[in-house]
Amino acid sequence: MLTAIIDYESGNLHSAEKAFQRMAAEVGGGRVVVTDKADLVARADRVVLPGDGAFPACAAALRGRSGLFDALRETVETRGRPFLGICVGMQLMATWGREYEDTPGLDWIGGEVVRITPADPALKVPHMGWNDLVIDHPHPVFDGIKTGDHAYFVHSYRFHAHDPADRLAHVDYGGDVTAVIGRATMLGMQFHPEKSQATGLRMIANFLRWMP
Repeated sequence: MLTAIIDYESGNLHSAEKAFQRMAAEVGGGRVVVTDKADLVARADRVVLPGDGAFPACAAALRGRSGLFDALRETVETRGRPFLGICVGMQLMATWGREYEDTPGLDWIGGEVVRITPADPALKVPHMGWNDLVIDHPHPVFDGIKTGDHAYFVHSYRFHAHDPADRLAHVDYGGDVTAVIGRATMLGMQFHPEKSQATGLRMIANFLRWMP
């Protein structure tokens, strides 16, 4: 079993690598590698796409590595291997990103990424810190997780899913902010599971055990 964490120079991957390796060792999840090699992504059993920064820059960085981008689409779209997007990696699953300019995403889950606009003007953007998850739909990634468990967020834009069934969990930050999306073999987490202590580690373990 091989889990590939994609390195396209759009995030600090050290903490994610350590968290995934730790949980893989605990649950028998096989080998975890951080890679920018298309051949490794092409034969991976699971793929993780992190991302930090602005949507247009991350989208351009991913598409700029044509072999890696093609391997990602082949592995996830054609071979149906389990996929997890984290932070901007989740946002890239959308149809469109509206940050600075309209930028096409992977269009794996219909929706758009728009700026957070809290109803309470006292709430600052970026949304940074701990929030209580509200689970909207059951999913194996929530095994051992309940509404009220905490996750750590750092972002200014949110994923608006066109189909409410694709929004698996949200948080309240002056209005609903999508926390987890999912469809078929694809998952996305707006928060950083590798920084979310017991809750995040449990969800990483659940992803590594998930057999869609």
